[in-house]
Amino acid sequence: MKRLALLCGAVLLFAGIASAQDNSRAEIFGGYSYVRADASGFGTTNGYGFNGGSGSFAYNVLPWVGIVGDVGGYRWSGGTGLPGEQGTVITYMFGPKVSYHAGRFTPFVQSLFGGARLTGDVLCLGEGNCPGSQTSFAMALGGGLDWNLTPHVGLRVIQAEYLLTQFSIPGVSTSTQQNNVRISAGVTVRF
Repeated sequence: MKRLALLCGAVLLFAGIASAQDNSRAEIFGGYSYVRADASGFGTTNGYGFNGGSGSFAYNVLPWVGIVGDVGGYRWSGGTGLPGEQGTVITYMFGPKVSYHAGRFTPFVQSLFGGARLTGDVLCLGEGNCPGSQTSFAMALGGGLDWNLTPHVGLRVIQAEYLLTQFSIPGVSTSTQQNNVRISAGVTVRF
């Protein structure tokens, strides 16, 4: 909770010094995403690497403050020899975004809150009726850097976030919180 309070304070400080150099009202992002999923609560010390994509729509209520809607889909298929051989995670989150428009580069931070849905064999350990599915709370805190190629098109060089999920497997999970990492890159279009 202290980290969340510090992050919110940093966002407010960053917002206070940001200048309005861009007049775009909205932005669409689409690209590749990699999620390194924490699996320590599922009876293994290994993490899982999920590959997929994410997209977002941001509407700027002020030149440097926006509201973001983000959706992502990520897939893992194993080779571990264990029953959890495949899984899919869908995330859907919303929240504030603060950006600083500095010429060709636009750094930003955002805090997203919503849900995640996990489906696949990993939820069926010991139950036998696969595939299973489960929905949980999700939260992403982080930021990134856009490289503006033109006034309307840019490359998201990196977007790095802490991604919290709260899945559990009855009889297997020792924790209901997973501390994951999400890395994305792709194309942004502003209008």
